[in-house]
Amino acid sequence: MLLSRENKMETVLESDIEEQPRSREAQEEEEGRELEEARRNSHISPLQQLLVKLDMTDDSCPESHRINSADEIRLLAIADNFRCQYSHLFPDRKPLLLCPLNECGVRKFVSTTLRPTSPMYPELFTWEGCASFVADFMSLDPLEPPIDLPRYLFSPASVLHTQRASCFEFATLLCSLLLGTDYDAYCVSGYAAKEMCLLDQSLQDCPLLCTNIQSVTSELETQENKYTVKPPRDLKSHFVAQQEKKRQQEAEAALFQKLEEQSEQQSFDPLRGLWVHCWVLVLSGSRSVQENFFIDPLTGIRYNTAAADFLGIESVWNNLNYYVNMQDCSAGCVGMMYDLEDLNMWEPVLYGAPLKKREQENNENKMMSKMNKDEEEEEEESWVFEMPRSWVSCITISKKDLETRWPGGQKVTRYRGARLEKFSPYLRPDGLLKQLVSYKDLDYTEVATVKEWYQHRTDHLQEREVNKIDNFTTEHFKYGRPFHLLFHRYQTLTADGIHEMEFSNGHVNHLVRRLVSSGEMTETFENRADFLSYRRVVFGRHVQFSEEQVNSEPDIQLLQVVERFYRNRSKPASEDVAERVFLVTERRIEVTYHLEDLRFIPSKRSFIKPRDSTEQKKAGDFTPDMVSSFQVDPSEKLIKTLTLYEMLVALMKDEEKVTLQIKESLKEVRDIVSCRQQEEGDIQLFLSPWTTAGTAKAHRQRQIMERLAVEEQRWQQEKEKDILAPILIRLDNTQTLSVEDAKQLHRDCLAEFKQRLVEHANLIRERYDKETQELQRKQHWYQQNQLTMTKQEEEGYQTFCSEKTLQISVTQRRLSMHKEAAPLKYRALDQRLRQDPRLAPHMII
Repeated sequence: MLLSRENKMETVLESDIEEQPRSREAQEEEEGRELEEARRNSHISPLQQLLVKLDMTDDSCPESHRINSADEIRLLAIADNFRCQYSHLFPDRKPLLLCPLNECGVRKFVSTTLRPTSPMYPELFTWEGCASFVADFMSLDPLEPPIDLPRYLFSPASVLHTQRASCFEFATLLCSLLLGTDYDAYCVSGYAAKEMCLLDQSLQDCPLLCTNIQSVTSELETQENKYTVKPPRDLKSHFVAQQEKKRQQEAEAALFQKLEEQSEQQSFDPLRGLWVHCWVLVLSGSRSVQENFFIDPLTGIRYNTAAADFLGIESVWNNLNYYVNMQDCSAGCVGMMYDLEDLNMWEPVLYGAPLKKREQENNENKMMSKMNKDEEEEEEESWVFEMPRSWVSCITISKKDLETRWPGGQKVTRYRGARLEKFSPYLRPDGLLKQLVSYKDLDYTEVATVKEWYQHRTDHLQEREVNKIDNFTTEHFKYGRPFHLLFHRYQTLTADGIHEMEFSNGHVNHLVRRLVSSGEMTETFENRADFLSYRRVVFGRHVQFSEEQVNSEPDIQLLQVVERFYRNRSKPASEDVAERVFLVTERRIEVTYHLEDLRFIPSKRSFIKPRDSTEQKKAGDFTPDMVSSFQVDPSEKLIKTLTLYEMLVALMKDEEKVTLQIKESLKEVRDIVSCRQQEEGDIQLFLSPWTTAGTAKAHRQRQIMERLAVEEQRWQQEKEKDILAPILIRLDNTQTLSVEDAKQLHRDCLAEFKQRLVEHANLIRERYDKETQELQRKQHWYQQNQLTMTKQEEEGYQTFCSEKTLQISVTQRRLSMHKEAAPLKYRALDQRLRQDPRLAPHMII
């Protein structure tokens, strides 16, 4: 043990007594000298030098960043005393990272740089989400030199702003998030492998790389059955197969040997065991953590505490205390104990400070002690120095940070034989999120496969894999796209070629899978009312789709159609069709029925279709010889000839229906390919309202649409005011007008206006004549029925006459006003036309 309990407490008390408050000027002068000395003796990145320079001269920096409180000054004195004793007792061990400089050049104890922060987004409620975000959001600044501790340790708020950090700043941010989500997390200062320190993953396999890609068209392994018919003998040469297998094994062995040699060459490191690294330790007992584990903050990957990449531990710390490892690390971290209360294993800087797992219990004990007014307990705890509160500003992670994720919106990672590139949503116009390129060799020269993941596409494309070896492209879609397509595999995106498709259960024909090649087509169905499960079509020639057949049915020649059906329990097995084969060229139909109970041979029938009628010959007659039957049960009655004929007629009708369905299937394949061609030619993304990028893009599009609408409305208003617009449309070239065109426009415009004035006057005149005639008819009716009219009818007549008289006078007044205003309007229009800039130069001549 580094210090005994009595010596430790005496040292702390002496440090407390000797520590006197210093003036602010003396403190700043001493910190300035320490900063200058650190600048001369340390190696920091240019980004850190710039930040330090800016923050040193910026008064807007929070006061807690620039000035140490009384408790922090006392803590620094305790840390200096501890470091002196540590270096005196263990001169062979590396120095400890206790009080590095922050971005303002002020010494801060490492535990106070941790600020437990509870995230507000569900993505960061688990250690996996926090580790993934920290690893993705920031870029690594390697330590310089890599075997020494850093002089600077910036706050998590600063590294979130710059998105660049050292491994210690990575771990500090991750540990702050984990402590805020109630994990018992600690930052670990120690030594690790070179590849881990430099974030070199070129010797690791990509976790997204799947080597066992199974195609839907792969043949299913047949189950062994001793009662099945033996397949025909394979006439392939076993010697050639053995030689081919031997060559493949030799190629795999050579590749494996090359990988081993390259791994050994890269793994040889003269500084092994000296590379300084910082990672996170999560102890069991909180958040249902069953065992201790490490988290590498640079990659966000979880490791067990005995992982070979971690070569030793110097110290660990959280926001409550700092612990120095007193265990032997000659064998790495294997066999290490993480009981931080064991003073034989771990030496704390602050003796008596609470642990994370006992912090809540201590708070409850303090509350109970205050309630019971236990003065002795209060005196005993009063001299225990606890860690001051963190000086770090509030750690804020916005929704935009979670979405953009990577610095600059994208990040490239090289693995062994693969390259993974990630993008933020809406960064790429095609909606690409991830792209994984795997290579045949380790030199990244020859591409084997390219796998891509998409999001927010209107065509619902999720994944695409391009195999450069066999030139096949495989696409996966979400539910909801046209034709209910979920899976599409093809060589070229044209109707001619191999197409393998899978559909959702919403397909109108209950189609599940379809495979189309040059000579045949296979379809699989489920849950159909007619119990159809399988259809295989063999074509006589290659089916081609020309541009002239876009809206017409494809020209096909059928050789054979095989259909299989599920068992229909409502029918006897001897009447329930299991398979039917239409041999079109042979004019024959074969029907096989389902197996009956306790039978292993099904019933069968074969029909020969009669000859079709032609101009020279009439249609052939049906005869019993055209049917050959096999009945398993000989006791059954023979079917009559009429029944067989009716069965043949029904099968022939079914053959016609099947032919139409096959043409519809081929047309659907053509439509799907055409639709995919259009979608790939014009890729569109839908804007998700749940993302900041989608909301911002939707807002920009809305502003553009509003601006276009305003411009359209302004243009319409200008066109409405333009009296020459209806006439200018008749001319081919409206930019340059000749004298004849200008004069003709002037005459036409005046003539049309005069015609409208005349039409308006005629309309008023017609209205005047109409009202006058109605009044005259009413007066004539009154003279004829004057003697027999009631008082109510007389009152109605008088009211009608007064209204009509008023309307006639108003109409007559409007007509007179129109006649007076028409010449004035005509002259005003003539003057306006002569002053129009398009006609004025020509009207002067």
